[in-house]
Amino acid sequence: MTALHVPARPEAPTAAANPWITLVAVTGGQFLAVLSTTVVSVALPTIGRDLHADATATEWIVNAYVLVYASLLMLSGGLGDRFGRKGVFLLGMLTFALGALIAGLAPNVPMLLAGRVIQGVGPALLVPTSLAVVRAAFPDERERAVAIGAWSTSSGLALAVGPILGGVVVTGLGWRWVLLLNVPLVAVFAAVAALVVPRLPRTPATGRFDWQGALLTTTAIAALSFGLIEGRGQGWASAPILAAFGLAAVAAVAFVRWERRHADPLVDLTLFGHRGFVAANLAGAVAFFAFVGLIVYLSAYFQQVQGHSAVRAGLDVCAIGVAFALATPLSGRLVGRFGPRIPMVTGLTLGGLAVAGLLTVQRDTGIGSIWWLLAVGGFGIGLCLTPMTATVLAAVHPHRAGMASSVHNALRQLGQVLGVAVLGALAYSGPALSVTGLHHAFAVAGGSLLVMAVIAAAALRTRAVEDGVTLP
Repeated sequence: MTALHVPARPEAPTAAANPWITLVAVTGGQFLAVLSTTVVSVALPTIGRDLHADATATEWIVNAYVLVYASLLMLSGGLGDRFGRKGVFLLGMLTFALGALIAGLAPNVPMLLAGRVIQGVGPALLVPTSLAVVRAAFPDERERAVAIGAWSTSSGLALAVGPILGGVVVTGLGWRWVLLLNVPLVAVFAAVAALVVPRLPRTPATGRFDWQGALLTTTAIAALSFGLIEGRGQGWASAPILAAFGLAAVAAVAFVRWERRHADPLVDLTLFGHRGFVAANLAGAVAFFAFVGLIVYLSAYFQQVQGHSAVRAGLDVCAIGVAFALATPLSGRLVGRFGPRIPMVTGLTLGGLAVAGLLTVQRDTGIGSIWWLLAVGGFGIGLCLTPMTATVLAAVHPHRAGMASSVHNALRQLGQVLGVAVLGALAYSGPALSVTGLHHAFAVAGGSLLVMAVIAAAALRTRAVEDGVTLP
């Protein structure tokens, strides 16, 4: 395969004076942002009762956040590369906190939804830039692999522990504190980041910022996400859903055509001609497709089929999060020593086999019988996330780390939305969640991970080398 060569740049990224403190600050902010995609879901019944909201309104308390978050991801990485990653990261933190404050104090549903929309802008800004900061703060390749492992841990662990934390906070303090607790925590992480994160070199500009490309990609992702979110409720063949998918397709085609002509594009489309970059991004989407489906619908199974409380259901699936947290630091060390292929393929395979093993679940299956499958599944997915991210970052010069991070995070977020939509449609194939529907969801999720393992094994045939010299 032809190696990807990147022209020399006049500057190199500046390592942080305190890289590990920098890592704590940016991963802490990211943890809170990703946590808000799941932690609020536990509070929806209580919110509905307190604010007299119907089921559709309460669902959009989660969906509004996810939709805005996913839609703006591609834009934010380009903004960070061009205008400064530290500033964009801090802006994302402050926007996230402002939205949480408005939503937490909201006297009615419209105000709560407005707060969630504002809050959703936060992770779209801070998540891609946080990864770009981590990439620049650790010039040593092995240390960087460990740091990326910690970054991956924060995002996946946030999804895993969200239902547990949400249940505890709602039970002990009330639903408003699920939102309001973000404000002081964000203040701490933002203050630390402001002190320790260096001002990193920006991408040398060759023209105007690609606002047209940003508008087109935002439209495409927003329309696709809306269709996936609303498809099960409105009907996949309904006019609004078909219109949303049609708009997404038109905007995506227009985006590709525009980017090919733009002198300084938002996304360098030539990267998609290299199998390592494509495989790692596709693997990220598939992993989050299966991971979020596993957490959401296993939790629903324990609550709706076995009658457990929200907190008990969260504890039932905690083996996923514990194993995930153990795997990601190990994965970082493996990537630093052996490269991305072994941990990525091994993780995808373990995850696929574990999820497929859940086809044995029946109405009366207790957690004592399947906890080890949940642990293996969480360990496998945790093992494969760091090599995916490391491979994506290896494809670009440090100046464009925000762009690569935006692509990777956008596809992971779309995988998450797709997992909820597709696996939810299978699990709820009847009027309520059924064991048969759950089996169908597990078969699709497990099969997707195993197929992706085969693709990754074929694509990642050589070790990735940093700064665009060679791609796997």
